[in-house]
Order: sequence, then structure tokens, then C-alpha cells
Amino acid sequence: MPPSKTREPLTRERIELAAFEVIEAEGFAEFSTRKLAKRLGCEAMSIYHHFPSKAHLLDALIDRIVGAMPAPPAELPPREKLRFAAEAFRDAGMSQPGFFQYLAIHRMNTQVAIRWLDRTIGLFREAGLSDEAAGRLFRATGFYLMGAILDETNGYARGPSAIDPVPGEVIMRDFRSVAAVAPWFQTLEHKANFDYGLKLMLDAFDAEIAKARDIRPACS
Repeated sequence: MPPSKTREPLTRERIELAAFEVIEAEGFAEFSTRKLAKRLGCEAMSIYHHFPSKAHLLDALIDRIVGAMPAPPAELPPREKLRFAAEAFRDAGMSQPGFFQYLAIHRMNTQVAIRWLDRTIGLFREAGLSDEAAGRLFRATGFYLMGAILDETNGYARGPSAIDPVPGEVIMRDFRSVAAVAPWFQTLEHKANFDYGLKLMLDAFDAEIAKARDIRPACS
């Protein structure tokens, strides 16, 4: 008799990694434990031995993404620490664009996520900002990052959304402003656009630090 195949043991890590594969292959809206079980070659109930519910699994996926984001090196100045954190967040979103649809609107309140929030908000407070300024600027920066990454991964990257998109030649003829900026809407410009917007956020960060210290902001 041929030797029997040994089934790979089901672990939390294997389930989480397979879940990302299913989400990225089929989209977050189509994700289910049934499809995950099929990918793993097991029964759906086997997954529930490791995660009591789909919500518990999604929390674990959030923790895996957020927990892997590196902390800025301690020797960096405040502006560069914030740039580092923003780039790390973008990298995480770009690595799992399908799952980012969920992460972007998820209230992060697991232990791992709260630790990341505390560390990131701390970048603003450590720069000398008041708690109010730190909170507001953290939120404003988050709004920018979420919107930019969602647009980059789930917006323009997917092409036209309309059933009957306006033809390019009509746009060129009738919508002069849209046509004029079209070169900078292309996929190759996404990172440059992100960097441009991030610079504006970092300039605002420097201006708030300068205000807190009652000095003029340094040129960036």
C-alpha cells in the first residue's frame, strides 16, 4: 500500500494566512468560513476550534497586519518618525488591498491594535503637541492615509466604475479641466501623489510643533 499522506495540522497561523489568500483572491465581500475551509481542505467547524466566530478571525487578521508594522527608529526627528509610520501603514494596505477595505473602517480595539494606536498617537505627543492637537492631527492624518490607500487599492486601480464610462475623446473635447490633469491620475503617479499629500500633512505637523514651541516652522 502507498504511504498515506499526512495532513498539515490546522493552526491559527495557517488559518490566518489562508484567510488573506481567500480575501485577496475573491474580495472581502465574498469571504466566508466555508470558502476558507475549502482552501484549507477541512470542515468549517474545524476553523471554529481555533476561532469561535468569523469576527474573532477578522480581529486576528487585524492584529496580524497591525502587529507587523515596524516602529519608527528612536533616533529619527519627529517629522521623519511620522513619515516612517505613514509609509509603514501604506505598505500594509498595499500588501493586502482586499482586506484593507475592512481595516480602513474597523474600530481598532484589540490589545495589539490599541498598542499600535498608543504608539502612533505618542509620536504626536512626544513632539510637544497638546493632547488636543495630537488627537486632531492624528485623526486628520488618518483620514488622509485611509482615503489615499483606499483610492489607490480599491478605486482607480479597478478602472471605471460606471456602466457606460464617458469615452476618452469626449472627456478631451468637453471636460477640459479633467483632461488637463489626467496624466497625474494614472497608476504610475499614485506613489508621487501619495508623497505630495503626505508632505502637506507633515508640513502641518511641523507647523503645529512650531506653534506649540512658539517658533517659526523650519522649511521642509
